[in-house]
Amino acid sequence: MKNRRPLSLRVPAPETRPGDEPDFSGVPLSGAGEVARPAIDVRPRDISELSYALIRVLDDEGRALGSWNPKLDPAVMKHGLKSMLVTRAYDDRMYRAQRQGKTSFYMKSTGEEAVSVGAAAVLERDDMCFPSYRQQGLLISRGYPLKTMMCQVYSNAEDPLKGRQLPIMYSSKEFGFFTISGNLGTQFPQAVGWAMASAYKGDDRIAASWVGEGTTAEGDFHHACNFASVYRAPVILNVVNNQWAISSYQGIAGGDEATFASRAIGYGLPGLRVDGNDFLAVYAVTQWAAERARANLGATLIEHYTFRAEGHSTSDDPNRYRPADAWKSWPLGDPIARLKKHLIAIKAWSEAEHEAAEKDAVEQVRAANKEAEAAGTLGTHPPSVKTMFEDVFKEMPWHIRRQRQEAGV
Repeated sequence: MKNRRPLSLRVPAPETRPGDEPDFSGVPLSGAGEVARPAIDVRPRDISELSYALIRVLDDEGRALGSWNPKLDPAVMKHGLKSMLVTRAYDDRMYRAQRQGKTSFYMKSTGEEAVSVGAAAVLERDDMCFPSYRQQGLLISRGYPLKTMMCQVYSNAEDPLKGRQLPIMYSSKEFGFFTISGNLGTQFPQAVGWAMASAYKGDDRIAASWVGEGTTAEGDFHHACNFASVYRAPVILNVVNNQWAISSYQGIAGGDEATFASRAIGYGLPGLRVDGNDFLAVYAVTQWAAERARANLGATLIEHYTFRAEGHSTSDDPNRYRPADAWKSWPLGDPIARLKKHLIAIKAWSEAEHEAAEKDAVEQVRAANKEAEAAGTLGTHPPSVKTMFEDVFKEMPWHIRRQRQEAGV
């Protein structure tokens, strides 16, 4: 007779559930300015501790501290702050549009605006971005027309993607924004492949990609890291750890065992873990990774430690699986409020200017939405039927041409 202990299976579970008080007392935080900035040509093995520390620049008083402080011109920070304000106003407007039945679907980036806007402030306009569906701040910061974004969400006659993509899955080659894929894992290997092609051609452009922490459990993530390491692809691989992948908390993807940045170690890549709600810190780590890529030193994996303030999408109710208003207790705060506090602290901004910027952001969005709705919303003024025959072949084959003629378009 065997005298052995029965085995048991551990299923990761979050510490708090609906009805509980949010508890982030166990969140490990480095102090602002405590983590040292290494040279870009450092050997990845020599900075493995940066995969576990948390790079922060702004402290609770709004002061910028430490060697990661990028010492930005106030104009750059003001542009970043205004872009984040417009992004939040845009999200709020499109969320309401979905609730009004004007579009079928929407996803907000509330609380994560610094992740995309901070990176946009570093990357060149012709660097190619392979985003997930919470990087609308990249387009907004780069000046992509709000009306055009809204037309894509409404799938109307002026939708640049002609109704072929799910709302919020934008695409613009001109603005360096590669088409969003619903299967997010594909963005990483595509970004690595694009970066490899750029290097192979002797180009000077780099690539950057973003996925959520849940995607790191998929094979595409590991394939991308392997190729990026082996071929020293000039790419920045961003993992946005907002704590939740739909209704699965980050522990399901392995976040309780190790940080997501530490996955870089096994591939010989530098892994940086950054406060994703700190615009200056996001700027600084992106700048470090970009300089490394442009110097032919290879890829960098960055984990942005942040929190998803809203539901996964308009199809999700986060109050069913986590405490209500959990974001209000998140120890790293609101990225907009933190950058605002810093600008005021250095006397480059004021409460009156901020109030005016908020109103201007709302007005920009309102005006663009009025124009977009005039071109049609869900089910009204869709793209012409003839567009279904276009954009597949460089020269339309005879049988497709005949089908179009038979359709009378």
